[in-house]
Amino acid sequence: MTAAAAAFTVVATPGDRRPVLFADACRACGLPEPRVVPWTDVLRGGDLPFGPGDLVRIDSPGEDAEADALLRGPGDPTRVGGGARWYRAFTAALRRIDAAASAAGARLAGDVGDIAAMFDKRLAHARMLAAGVPVPPALAPAGASGASGAPAWDYASLRDAMDAAGERRVFVKPAHGSSASGVVALQTAPGGRVRAVTSAAMTPDGLRNSLRVRTYLTEPEVASLIDALAPDGLHVERWVPKATTGGRTFDLRVVVIGGEPAHAVVRTSRHPMTNLHLGGARGDLEAVRRALGADGWDEAMDVCARAAACFPGSPMVGVDLLVLNRMRGFAVCEVNAFGDLLPRLTGFPGGPAEGVDTYTAQVRAVLAESGARA
Repeated sequence: MTAAAAAFTVVATPGDRRPVLFADACRACGLPEPRVVPWTDVLRGGDLPFGPGDLVRIDSPGEDAEADALLRGPGDPTRVGGGARWYRAFTAALRRIDAAASAAGARLAGDVGDIAAMFDKRLAHARMLAAGVPVPPALAPAGASGASGAPAWDYASLRDAMDAAGERRVFVKPAHGSSASGVVALQTAPGGRVRAVTSAAMTPDGLRNSLRVRTYLTEPEVASLIDALAPDGLHVERWVPKATTGGRTFDLRVVVIGGEPAHAVVRTSRHPMTNLHLGGARGDLEAVRRALGADGWDEAMDVCARAAACFPGSPMVGVDLLVLNRMRGFAVCEVNAFGDLLPRLTGFPGGPAEGVDTYTAQVRAVLAESGARA
């Protein structure tokens, strides 16, 4: 397939930043404007206009309220929860996209099974653990299974599992969540003391996402918080100590393209969650590289490449890498199927993405791989 013959069709939300930036990248590579198939059309069962030879990119539904209602059901888009229903609808839509592309003679630029696995934190963690990728140890509850077949959590079983494992600090994550929605950084201490840090606001109408990180300090509050999150499935893992830079804890979002780490951003925070929309700030990547040294940086990038290799059908994987306390060791805490929204961030000097953003680097990689197959 030549660049002149290539045409992308993107499943996305029209007007969202992601397809807009991807269209900019296509034009920069001399390709025609991608056709955008709205997620709402996919979720309603409409015809999918894929054509022979199309390269079909699946992107995030974004924050479209209509798509959210079709995925989670009607309700306030800011609510926390509904992840299990969202996941069932989302994975059914992925299978539909895959079947429609195959029937049309189009080719997916990404594997729907990989995307589905990355949106189940339990599955993603298990894949990486089995492959020897360093990940924080996970906890599992004893007893009955939930509707998904996975072990069922509630606050009591969480505390029992923490006691059995000797853990006093854990991250509690909705199994199908993203953007830190519903994530709780939980600490316990003798005498019944607890501390839960989260962006989930407890309101009379249920949990709501908030841009303000808040702390709950009483056991009844924390129990209500965990019990409200539990029905959709939880992934619980050890809260490992992070390194600091400039007096703030940090982690790295590393974008792996075509199996090679290509872009990275340092995310710093005074809170346990480093997400930029929750008050995190970009840190100095070069300072982190100097602190790690050449060997440490190479090891960090190797861990990211190994994590991405657990999803071999994905041309891009966003890897959230924990740099452990005192810059001694690494652990992958998340992988992201849509982890490339880093506007204006260019690739590593000397690498294949030098001077270009994440989207342009992906277009180049897909075209190069398509040409090799043609």
